[in-house]
Amino acid sequence: MALSCFLALFAPYIAPYDPTAINVKAIFLPPCSKYWLGTDGLGRDVFSRLVYGARISLWVGFLSVGISVSIGVVLGLVAGYFGGLVDEFIMRFVDIMLCFPSFFLILAVIAFLEPSLVNIMIVIGLTSWMGVARLIRAETMSLKNREFVLAARLNGASTARILFWHILPNGLSPVLVSATLGVASAILLESGLSFLGIGVQPPTPSWGNMLMEGKDVLEVAPWLSIFPGLMILITVLGYNLLGEALRDILDPRHNK
Repeated sequence: MALSCFLALFAPYIAPYDPTAINVKAIFLPPCSKYWLGTDGLGRDVFSRLVYGARISLWVGFLSVGISVSIGVVLGLVAGYFGGLVDEFIMRFVDIMLCFPSFFLILAVIAFLEPSLVNIMIVIGLTSWMGVARLIRAETMSLKNREFVLAARLNGASTARILFWHILPNGLSPVLVSATLGVASAILLESGLSFLGIGVQPPTPSWGNMLMEGKDVLEVAPWLSIFPGLMILITVLGYNLLGEALRDILDPRHNK
């Protein structure tokens, strides 16, 4: 995880070559001193493309999770605080959304849109907020009758202030864990979409489309599939482990 963040932040200084530069004299070169991770079918440096691909993956992960958390927090707070018909309506909508497998729902939406980085981030964010909404709703229902909320209500605090100033900060722990795990899921989704050819489009490098390009030449140039696959594995595993660690730290009930 730290490795991918480092690569994404300092990509222009780390990558030795332009990730989209074609060199017909260096096609399918294996890893060597000049090209550390070899080259692809167009002579492009695999290491440079991996470094810039980290930017794409983390950009999609963080922004799509930001969208999903924003939607889930607002709907969860409203449902948990007001209850009644408002809660019933929101939660039935959540149930409807959960009936559809996320990946196939994303595939269906992307099929009607132009494949682009922005569309991928928006679609992933709009189809993955349901878990956050349920977590925040449960936390809100347990917090809304606490003494500090009642005191704020007696002092004339507005509903928005009570929700976002008093309840939300005290119910963020499970959301932080869910968001961390959500980054890993978003990276996997983006990689899957790019692998299928409806995600980030070439020549922009992403780990998913690098895997797609490498699958047809696996016997000739296995490094084209091995290194992007390892980066996806390491990054997703890192965020999952971080999420587990945050849950252990932030949730005292889990430690018992």
